[in-house]
Amino acid sequence: MNMYAVPSPGIPGCPPGLEYLTQVDQLLIKQKVEVVEALMGFESNNKYELRNVMGQNVFYAVEENDCLSRQCCGPLRPFSIHVLDNFGQEIISVTRPLKCMSCFFPCCLQELEVQAPPGNTVGYVIQQWSPLSPRFIVANEHNEPVLKIHGPFCGWSCLPDVDFEILTMDEVSKIGKISKQWTGLLREAFTDADNFGIQFPMDLDVKMKAVMIGACFLIDFMFFESTN
Repeated sequence: MNMYAVPSPGIPGCPPGLEYLTQVDQLLIKQKVEVVEALMGFESNNKYELRNVMGQNVFYAVEENDCLSRQCCGPLRPFSIHVLDNFGQEIISVTRPLKCMSCFFPCCLQELEVQAPPGNTVGYVIQQWSPLSPRFIVANEHNEPVLKIHGPFCGWSCLPDVDFEILTMDEVSKIGKISKQWTGLLREAFTDADNFGIQFPMDLDVKMKAVMIGACFLIDFMFFESTN
């Protein structure tokens, strides 16, 4: 849709560029289909559109990576993802280092750092070891645990819709979720482009909202970024 969300003026205590996130409790993240990747299997840098419930483009996200890492490491590759506003200004930087990945070994755990704006760390997503289901800790800029994310059995990526629940640290209350949404048989069969929805409380710390966007990218790469 050719509609764009207009950024809000500065808000005290809010990292510049994240003002719009204070007004939303849901985001839709749509991965763009790359024709060459779909037809030939040549892995390209991921690109995403972030939209609000009205379908307006709020942010764009672009992966920065080299060809060798994409082709040799596939979904295990390290990455930097730059989240831009509608004026091309980078407001969020998401970085994942290269690590092995396994459901069965506690030494192979993923992590991710989120900066907003770039150079200013606002939080981390840290995988917890669990042999049966994905579990993550969402931490603040001081690496102090704030929230948890629990997913279904081993990510179970073959299901049409997959929910990763966002929980309080005591696991008593569910406050939101990251959902991988069914995009249609043809698209699911021949591409690894996915749609995700993020729901969180309106009054959640805006920094944690930014970290949830990073968590969505990490979940995409870990469980849904496969070569079909």
